[in-house]
Amino acid sequence: MTPDYRYLLFYKPYGVLTQFTDNSIGEAKRSTLKDYIPVPDVYPVGRLDHDSEGLLLLTNDGQLQHRLSNPRFGHPRTYWVQVERIPDEDALERLRQGVVIQDYRTRRANVKLLPAEPSLPPRDPPIRFRKNVPTAWLEMTLFEGKNRQVRRMTAAVGFPTLRLVRVAIAHLSIIGLDPGQWRDLSLGELELLKKLCQTNGSRIK
Repeated sequence: MTPDYRYLLFYKPYGVLTQFTDNSIGEAKRSTLKDYIPVPDVYPVGRLDHDSEGLLLLTNDGQLQHRLSNPRFGHPRTYWVQVERIPDEDALERLRQGVVIQDYRTRRANVKLLPAEPSLPPRDPPIRFRKNVPTAWLEMTLFEGKNRQVRRMTAAVGFPTLRLVRVAIAHLSIIGLDPGQWRDLSLGELELLKKLCQTNGSRIK
C-alpha cells in the first residue's frame, strides 16, 4: 500500500515562523505556518528566518525530507537579495568564491547583480531605507544552508541585507503564488525532485 504522502509549496510571508507552533515565552504570539496551512502532519524541509520571505517545501515524506536536508545533496536555493549600496565586481566575486562567516568558509555560489528591482509584492512592514543610501538587488544561488547565511555573507563584504526572498528551491519556484498561498506539487515537479534526490545509486520510491 502506497503511503499517503503530501508535498506542498508555500510562499512564506515576512514575520511568519517556519514552524506550526510559537513556543516563545513572555512575548506577543507570532504568526506560524498553522495560520496558513491546514494540512496535518507536514513539516518544512529546511527553514526560512522569521524576517525572510519566500519559498518553503513541506512534506510528510520522511525519506525525501532527510535526503533534502543532507548537506551532501547540495541542492540549489535561489534568493533575491536587496542590499544597502551597490556592490562592485570585487564584492560579487568574493561572494562567488566564498567568504568566512563565523569561522566557516562558504562554498562557491552563483551571484549576479540584477539590472532592475525584481517584481515582488510589497513587504509588510516595508523596508526601512536610509536616506541618501542607494540599494541594489542581487540574485544568489547557494548550494548549502547555514544559519542566516545570506545575510552574513553580504554583511561580510560590506553590503548589509535589507530584504531577503527565496524564489526557488532547485526547479521549484514561487511563480504563481502570492505571499501566504500554498499548493501541492505537480506530478512532474515531484518526479524531478525525486530524481534530484538520488544519492549513491539509490533512489526514493
